[in-house]
Amino acid sequence: MTPAALIRDAERRFRAARLSYGHGTDNPHDEAAFIVLRGLGLRFDSPVNEDLPEERLRRVEALIRKRIEKRIPAAYLLNEAWLEGRSFYVDRSVIVPRSHIAALLGNRLRPWLPRPPRRILDLCTGSGCLAILAALAFPRARVVASDISPAALAVAARNVRRYRLQKRIRLLRADLFGKVPGRYDLIVSNPPYVARRAMRALPREYRHEPRLALAGGTDGLSAIRKIIAQAADHLSPDGLLVYELGANRRALERAAPGAPLYWPQDEVFILEAPRTRAASRTAPRRAAGR
Repeated sequence: MTPAALIRDAERRFRAARLSYGHGTDNPHDEAAFIVLRGLGLRFDSPVNEDLPEERLRRVEALIRKRIEKRIPAAYLLNEAWLEGRSFYVDRSVIVPRSHIAALLGNRLRPWLPRPPRRILDLCTGSGCLAILAALAFPRARVVASDISPAALAVAARNVRRYRLQKRIRLLRADLFGKVPGRYDLIVSNPPYVARRAMRALPREYRHEPRLALAGGTDGLSAIRKIIAQAADHLSPDGLLVYELGANRRALERAAPGAPLYWPQDEVFILEAPRTRAASRTAPRRAAGR
């Protein structure tokens, strides 16, 4: 069997199994191609019409069965995820990288950043992907990447070493801004933001990810309350906070009407340093009894 035939077969089986996607791919064909090609150790542009040895086929067949029977995301099966064209090691200690902030970093946050940042903070770094992409986008910057999870920081350290950025990225165990020193020209954060009701409705694939990295409290805004309230104390005068909040834009706008936020995408807002104190005064408050 050739890789091309194996991809077609896996795609057919994935469609029949009604899998859920969203961990790097969004359809059965791309999921099948990812598992087959990377499971075989092939590049995405490798030839796919040459017959394969039986032992290599058996390994990929095992991955395909696990994907269907256990609903494990392909990234965990392969210990590999891709973001902005770059590969990162992942395991179940971290969520699979898929942040919309990555594309903004790829564009160097134009036109919002007045100048290249020298100090960057990545709150809730997980696998370290955003910290690494930020360091690569801004070669003169120093980056602090924090997370509350020691296991996540171990994954991040592995990725930092892979990209040889140990001298520029410092990993720090911290709960949001707790124990984070100094001020920063750029703060990025993709924290837990899934509301309690949505957590109960997540497909099986998402239940393989660490709950700590997903659950955002009753309304999904638990982290944002703290971050907006404290951001002004950690941003330099021209600094930016770039924050991903998933599908919670309307919830935030209802909870904090008039907050001075820019929305480059529905899932991401940007807050400028001179406006952070005004935003902190309108930061969403927890409803009574919650």
